[in-house]
Amino acid sequence: MASGDSLAGVPRRLCHQNLSFLRNRRLHRILELAGHELRFGLPGPGDGVLVWGASPTAWRGEALAARRGVPLVRVEDAFLRSVHPGRAGTEAPIGLIFDPVGVHFDSSRPSRIEQILQDTDFQNSNILHEISMLMHWLFHADLSKYNNHDQSFPSPDPGFVLIVDQTAGDASIRHSGASADTFRVMLATALRDRPEARVVIRTHPETALGLRPGHFGPDDAGGRVSLLTAPVSPHGLLANAAEVYTVSSQLGFEAILHGHRPRVFGQPFYAGWGLTEDEAPVPRRTRRLTREELFAGAMILAPLWYDPCRDRLCGLEDAIRQLEAEVRAFREDRAGHVAAGMRLWKRGRLQAVFGGGMPLRFRDDPVAADRLAAGSGRGLLIWAGKEPAGFTPQAPCLRVEDGFLRSRGLGAELVPPLSLVTDGLGIYYDPTRPSRLETLIATPLTEAQRRRAEAVIARLKKEGLSKYNLGGAVPPLPPGHRILVPGQVEDDASIRLGAGEVRTNLGLLQAARAANPGAVILYKPHPDVEAGLRPGAVDATGLADMVLSGTDPAALLDHVQEVWTMTSALGFEALVRGVPVTCLGAPFYAGWGLTRDLGQVPDRRIARPDLAQLAHAALIAYPRYWDPVSRRPCPVEVALDRLASGDIPHPGGLNRALSKLQGRFASLAHLWR
Repeated sequence: MASGDSLAGVPRRLCHQNLSFLRNRRLHRILELAGHELRFGLPGPGDGVLVWGASPTAWRGEALAARRGVPLVRVEDAFLRSVHPGRAGTEAPIGLIFDPVGVHFDSSRPSRIEQILQDTDFQNSNILHEISMLMHWLFHADLSKYNNHDQSFPSPDPGFVLIVDQTAGDASIRHSGASADTFRVMLATALRDRPEARVVIRTHPETALGLRPGHFGPDDAGGRVSLLTAPVSPHGLLANAAEVYTVSSQLGFEAILHGHRPRVFGQPFYAGWGLTEDEAPVPRRTRRLTREELFAGAMILAPLWYDPCRDRLCGLEDAIRQLEAEVRAFREDRAGHVAAGMRLWKRGRLQAVFGGGMPLRFRDDPVAADRLAAGSGRGLLIWAGKEPAGFTPQAPCLRVEDGFLRSRGLGAELVPPLSLVTDGLGIYYDPTRPSRLETLIATPLTEAQRRRAEAVIARLKKEGLSKYNLGGAVPPLPPGHRILVPGQVEDDASIRLGAGEVRTNLGLLQAARAANPGAVILYKPHPDVEAGLRPGAVDATGLADMVLSGTDPAALLDHVQEVWTMTSALGFEALVRGVPVTCLGAPFYAGWGLTRDLGQVPDRRIARPDLAQLAHAALIAYPRYWDPVSRRPCPVEVALDRLASGDIPHPGGLNRALSKLQGRFASLAHLWR
């Protein structure tokens, strides 16, 4: 069930006389991708006229279409839009609904959505199951039409009656057969019919931002009635509400998805299908739908969804992934950050990733940065390896590190990362304290999360993707039981904090050979060490049967039967490819029952996740991905596209020069130790 027919009945060329359409690049691009043309001017035979919904300027297009005798098409935002409301003017919508019949909020006549809901045969249990997963994904990701709510604000205690306010004068009120008086009637009805209940009036997000007034204010609160102006999650509100009263708000639609039967005082698109208590029924709507069928019509069949990273039309699932990535960035960065411990060459990428809403302020000293952050209401963003011992930040603190799908090229060569992890508890490579990654690994998956993780694992295997994606062919290997031993950077924080008794590459090779005297030991030096950028070189003579310099480590995993490691991320890549792993240290993936652990692992790792849980935590939920092509937050699937295709802007000559200097200084420092 796809949205490919959502422009059925729309002429190929659409004309307009609206100056705002000239500047609306997203509108032009979506139409172009759908095979349509939007141009300023007068329509000819076979053309149509496009207007925005029932906006104050729509009358010009309506008159033009009538005068020329051509079809009129209306466009509106889809029901999943952006982080901020459209009137904030900061973001383009992720989806649009084009309607050659009417407009979804005008109950005086049919609309495209109404026709879909009235006529579509939804009786396919597999499709409806998919829809149920998508619905619950929205709940779990806390996504709504607008997403500038703040998850730190709690919903009122369960059991209240929710009254949904809307902006005064909105076309969706007037065209649904309601007025300002309807809101007064709605509140009076709730107070009369629920004499003992707490009543919560939820202010519209645009009213809370001061963009447009609503129908209720402080004078309406008192006694058992409260006015909720805080940016509380709409899904949290609906989960705690006992009943929902609305005129025509989209929150009524979302209430249905949560299992409510809202009391509706207008005639919105979701009323009249047997899922609402209608004060003003729409006689022509005679069909009875399930909430999954309503969702399918409104969210899958009616809209055109757009993927801004890959610049293409997409399905709802891709739209959810993209919006989820953008919303996560907004939620983590909304207060701004003071960044500490960030090398100069990293700052441009860090500013792009974390400074989209409020530019980062950089400080070298973590203590001074923390003091500035705490005094300014910002958070502290600190490179995890630069956190001082015993440091107790006063500001909310996120530790930052490279993610596990990083780049095509080495960090030590100053290649910027596509993924960065953030952790407010600890950091993944430090087993001496809990981390957010540990919490995520121990968290059971929803069905949608599991399927997504399995798809990511399958793609990693198929396309041979890994952390650095350096390439390098696999040479002929000796026959026998092959054990891959990945070398590491010996002064790396994961060794300092997570290694056990064996803390060097030489010690690792000796342990692997002693335990497996008849095996074929394949030693893969760490790429940073091979490049001469970090310490850890070792003479493997007599211990390894073969030293595989310049070989793609991910490709090697298809040719070995085991991996022995201290704390290398290659152990994780081996696990997700089904290769058994023996750990001598305590990397993030050890201690969960997925590895053979010869070192000491934290006692707190008592959950027994499967590989899908581990992969979802490490590759989807923990990192933030940033697309260097579209220059915006993105989901892991876009990062995989970039890594597979190599469609990534390369660092310039300055970065390469800095890389050589960095390697020279690292070598000198190692000699002086």
